[in-house]
Amino acid sequence: MLKSESCFECCIKCLGGIPYASLIATILLYAGVALFCGCGHEALSGTVTILQNYFEVVRGPLDSLDVFTMIDIFKYVIYGVAAAFFVYGILLMVEGFFTTGAIRDLYGDFKITTCGRCVSAWFIMLTYIFMLAWLGVTAFTSLPVFMYFNIWTMCQNITAVEGANLCLDLRQFGIITMGEEKKVCTGSDKFLKMCESNELDLTFHLFICALAGAGAAVIAMVSADTPPPSQWNSYS
Repeated sequence: MLKSESCFECCIKCLGGIPYASLIATILLYAGVALFCGCGHEALSGTVTILQNYFEVVRGPLDSLDVFTMIDIFKYVIYGVAAAFFVYGILLMVEGFFTTGAIRDLYGDFKITTCGRCVSAWFIMLTYIFMLAWLGVTAFTSLPVFMYFNIWTMCQNITAVEGANLCLDLRQFGIITMGEEKKVCTGSDKFLKMCESNELDLTFHLFICALAGAGAAVIAMVSADTPPPSQWNSYS
């Protein structure tokens, strides 16, 4: 009986040593980054398909910087973001374990060392910088969502804009140079085929999911950058 009570107390202490705030922030960070990277990558691939099939945009030479080259660059950036924040999530959990007040209760009443203060301060500053970066990523991701929302709305109200003769000109979005003319007008076969295809609807909703993932990453950064009250005494 005494042995079972001892094991129970040990389990309670172990559970008390888990930094739940850092754990939730890490899970939210992984979920947000995975949603942003996965949906963003597929949305960019869908954008390439739409540009080639309905706007007839042709990929330029390998040494030229066109919209397809920029999309390839964004895909490689997504690969790097996924790998970097996988490592960062692990560091976030480790930092949470070693700065939580429950660890102090388990191993004795100690004061955090000067080195520990520097590490924690550096980690908080790094998290703050990442949070600002993800705010920029969220704002940047909202641009294709806004573009696709306009196109998707036109397709949903195709009967209302049938006699309006509206055109989607890629030059307005800065995708091609002003010397080129790649546009699709309402009432044309290309516009009708694009609205009936799965690429437009799927790409639009993938960008929405990518935007939601970027927002979740920002929330995770805010949660990770604000230590719970149980950690405040560790810095005194």
